[in-house]
Amino acid sequence: MIYRDSLSPWCVIQHLPQFQHAIIARFRKRNDAEEYVKVMRRMNPAITYEDRL
Repeated sequence: MIYRDSLSPWCVIQHLPQFQHAIIARFRKRNDAEEYVKVMRRMNPAITYEDRL
């Protein structure tokens, strides 16, 4: 693992068509990532988001 990646181990992923994905944001804490996903789901309920380690 690269040092830069270890600084922000939690990321929010947006699922795209044809089994693709895009990393939307990176966070150091799981709670921050989960709260960000909640906000994004409220803003865009049609888009699928996931928080991952």
